[in-house]
Amino acid sequence: MNASASPRVAFTGGGRVQVRTGKVEIGQGLHTALAQIVADALGVALDRIDMLPVDTVHSPDEGVTSGSLSVQDAGRALRAACAALRPGAPVPANVPAAVGLSAPNRGLDAKLAGRAAFIHDLQPAGLLHGRVLHPPRHGARLQACDDTAVRALPGVLRVLRDGDLLGVVSGTSAQADAAVQALAAAAQWQLAAAVAEEAADLQSLPSTPRQVAETGPAAGLAVDVVRTLKARYSKPWTAHASIATCCALARWADGQVDVWTHSQGIFNLRRDLALAFEVDAQAVRVHHAEGAGCYGHNGADDVAWDAAWLARAVSGTHPGATVRVLWSRADELSQAPFGPAMVVEMRAGLDGAGGIVRWQHELWSPGHSRRPGRSVTPALLGAWQVAAACAVPASIDMPIASGGGAERNAVPGYDFAAVSVIAHSVPTQRRSSALRGLGAYANVFAAESFIDEIAHATGACPLALRRQHLQHDPRALAVLDAAAARAGWAERRQGGAPEEGVGLGLAVARYKGNGAWCAVVAEVVAGATLRVRRLSIAVDVGRVVNPDGVVNQIEGGAIQSTSWTLMEAAHAAHGSWDDYPILRFSEVPAVDVVLMPSDEPSVGAGEASIGPTAAAIANALFDALGVRVRDLPLSPEHIVAAMDN
Repeated sequence: MNASASPRVAFTGGGRVQVRTGKVEIGQGLHTALAQIVADALGVALDRIDMLPVDTVHSPDEGVTSGSLSVQDAGRALRAACAALRPGAPVPANVPAAVGLSAPNRGLDAKLAGRAAFIHDLQPAGLLHGRVLHPPRHGARLQACDDTAVRALPGVLRVLRDGDLLGVVSGTSAQADAAVQALAAAAQWQLAAAVAEEAADLQSLPSTPRQVAETGPAAGLAVDVVRTLKARYSKPWTAHASIATCCALARWADGQVDVWTHSQGIFNLRRDLALAFEVDAQAVRVHHAEGAGCYGHNGADDVAWDAAWLARAVSGTHPGATVRVLWSRADELSQAPFGPAMVVEMRAGLDGAGGIVRWQHELWSPGHSRRPGRSVTPALLGAWQVAAACAVPASIDMPIASGGGAERNAVPGYDFAAVSVIAHSVPTQRRSSALRGLGAYANVFAAESFIDEIAHATGACPLALRRQHLQHDPRALAVLDAAAARAGWAERRQGGAPEEGVGLGLAVARYKGNGAWCAVVAEVVAGATLRVRRLSIAVDVGRVVNPDGVVNQIEGGAIQSTSWTLMEAAHAAHGSWDDYPILRFSEVPAVDVVLMPSDEPSVGAGEASIGPTAAAIANALFDALGVRVRDLPLSPEHIVAAMDN
């Protein structure tokens, strides 16, 4: 059956309801929220809703699960399907409404109990285990590899070399690990010269500018400016750094391939796998299975290609066998796409009263999207490294109407007389693609840090200055006031001497300019290292489908942002957590989330807290030490460097 012909919602025997959606569950509780929407629309008890597995044969093609769009888009589609299923039928009065209740996350029980719940747990009959050795970095060429000893290792069934790619298939996972380690020791590489592409280098590299926004009298030249302030901010390259590494399974039979993956875009992946293996798209069936959450384009699509490549190679000698490929931690931290480094230059013109009348935001960044399905050639790592290599597609930014990429949240939500936003696209050899929030993380960090700098320079209260320029947006004012109240902002400002080394900082933004409103107040303790003690957050996502799910998403985004902001920076290839540290459980701050009541249409929550959290922490650091750190992460080295300037 073609996906387009599959019904989204259908009644089955016993009064149960089957739901097919093209949006996948990646740990965000989406399928729980969608089940609530269907239950509410049909007047059916929530425990009678069955969310069916997502695959490219039976599920509708709803694009990529990304951008905090799934509840509002897939939810709207399911409500329409329910209305078509029961046109004009009233919702039974004896069934409690499901929307607005904190329903338990589906599948959580199995995960907490350690039962099979993830793609890593799949164990089909005849399972074989594969590993792929990719070149150590971009441009590296395989010169030689004597695999004689590898072929003699226990359990090794096949050793492959194709262009610059090496692979092995074994009977057990441990045997596959031993074999790929032996291959790595035997491989001889010619390494390309390293290219300087860190944040500090971006402005000196060739780039293409584009005007994102230009408003105000005479393009911002006729406003009454008596003082100009400027600042430069940056963020480094960052890794997805999922706790579990990427995994996929594949099986070839009769010229067709089944692939099991935790990709966020299974239809796009199907299209690129078909291109890479030169088969019709109908010969590729992609099944979604949950993996470690990543919220962006990590290595899930690449490892799916790896599994399909190895499975095809052994299909003649082991017909019907499924090959499972698991990436190593080194693969995960060096081969997957990275969130791009960015530089943002801010400039503001102030009037005689200290108000902001001119706002200029200029940024430099590689593209934020190199997902499969968006180019004439496949966006799959292994397909670029075999002898008959496919061309590497460029990393792009989606149009601003579709959420944008590098320029996401660069257009301010404040009311300024004149605004100019320019984005410079910087092509890099380093592989960049989508990471949670895309450009919003750096842009909100820069803009909300700059607002604080303006407040300090003019003697204004950071809260009052924001409120002055948000009078047109009552929902932004509401989350700002709610977060400040929950954190005790007024009491702290009016109180006596603050606790030594402790600071408060705030930030606010509406995600993508059309999503959720989120304000964050951070409380930090600045000692030998910077510690975030508490985050007070207020968020307006419109009508809340599952309050507990929204809180979980806001908390998760804030904690991930805290990790990026305090310590994460990807440089050369990383091999372990020792050289790419992430936030530990002992370092996680207390997070207090206020959900604003609303009957407005629902918008997504997954990425709204990312940018405001970073800026709030930086502003709190300034409040604690009087030191403005403009280069992320807020590491001891960057703090000391800022003190010395």
